[in-house]
Amino acid sequence: MTLGRDEAWALLCEWTTGDSLRRHARAVELVMRAAAPRYGGHDADVEAWGIAGMLHDADYERWPDDHPHRIVAWLRTRGRDDLAHAVSAHYTRWGVAYDSPLDRALVACDEPTGFVMACCLVRPDGIASLEVASVKKRLKDRRFAATVDRDEVAAGAALLGVPLDEHLAFVIEALRPHATELGLAGRTA
Repeated sequence: MTLGRDEAWALLCEWTTGDSLRRHARAVELVMRAAAPRYGGHDADVEAWGIAGMLHDADYERWPDDHPHRIVAWLRTRGRDDLAHAVSAHYTRWGVAYDSPLDRALVACDEPTGFVMACCLVRPDGIASLEVASVKKRLKDRRFAATVDRDEVAAGAALLGVPLDEHLAFVIEALRPHATELGLAGRTA
């Protein structure tokens, strides 16, 4: 069975009403689309990687105590075991094996995307001049974006085999062209 972006977005909107979680889903989708050729190779399915990013938290708002089991089950009914596995593995502490580049990329892109977005929201110019050094400085302040797991940010880069600075720069650059859509353009735009 095929699963297209429009169907995935419709499901996300059905299960998720909060703008913040939808914006996070869209942002992770965009970062994963950029990650596909970089970390998955030339044969990577950009659409599938984007859908994995979009749907990874789709069940969180409605069924927080059952996350990610509802979305994983739904993906399996659509014949997308690859996406189901990646979503089930998108947090290192769940202990699910990372069997593919898609699995590793999703866990590596989720937390840093949310953290970079938080950094943008406190800057007058949003993401326009955001640099890795600023993100790393904020990472040291555990009170800032306190729900972001700092260990997960570092573990994700390690799973990809890239330095943290390089991965943070990649996430920033993947988000920058979409600043207006994601609400990251700042107050001076």
